[in-house]
Amino acid sequence: MRKQVLAISAILAAMSAPIAAQAQSDTVGVRGGAVVVDENGGIAVDQRPAFREYVIRERVPNYSIPDRVIVGGVLPETGVTYYDVPQTFGATPFRYTVVNGRTVLVEPRTRRIVQVIE
Repeated sequence: MRKQVLAISAILAAMSAPIAAQAQSDTVGVRGGAVVVDENGGIAVDQRPAFREYVIRERVPNYSIPDRVIVGGVLPETGVTYYDVPQTFGATPFRYTVVNGRTVLVEPRTRRIVQVIE
């Protein structure tokens, strides 16, 4: 009986390890009493409205692509211009552009979408 309990415990621990590791992938901080989730160096939740306004003021062109605009999607190698994120929105290694009417952060080397700014 004891061996069965230990085996079941080991199986449950092995199954929950990937879930625990995934839960730790986001950085969580507290600012002004509100919890802010900074998704791997992206635009923080409290900065997104101001960032959207900035993109509109800059009149960044909208690029159309046939694919869906989702995190993990890869943008075309040519035909899209990427812009630096201003320091006022935090230091980030990513660049931004507007595709299919949606502002996205992109990893510059791979052109992979890392955040869609809603």
